Amino acid sequence: MSARKQKGPKWSAEVTENSNALDLRNGVFKIDNPTEIARSLKESAERSRRRKSTPFRSAMSMLTFYINRAGGNLSSNRKKILEAAKCELRRAFQRTDS
Repeated sequence: MSARKQKGPKWSAEVTENSNALDLRNGVFKIDNPTEIARSLKESAERSRRRKSTPFRSAMSMLTFYINRAGGNLSSNRKKILEAAKCELRRAFQRTDS
């Protein structure tokens, strides 16, 4: 079985960079402050007219997508920050559900 050769960026990186639903702030997932990540995602989701769901669901979906796709490449500290951003996103949208 041969390994698949990568040609250019991964499709998940393309989705993160050029989402058709949200115009994300450049480097949003590299920010060290979970509250700032949540604030930026919330602003992007509320501003977008191309999203197919509520602003909360769109923002949470993008964050979850990034965490899942980056997966094993995330340091434990980065993963903690991004997981904390989920809590901050819920708080920003005044949500107590998932």
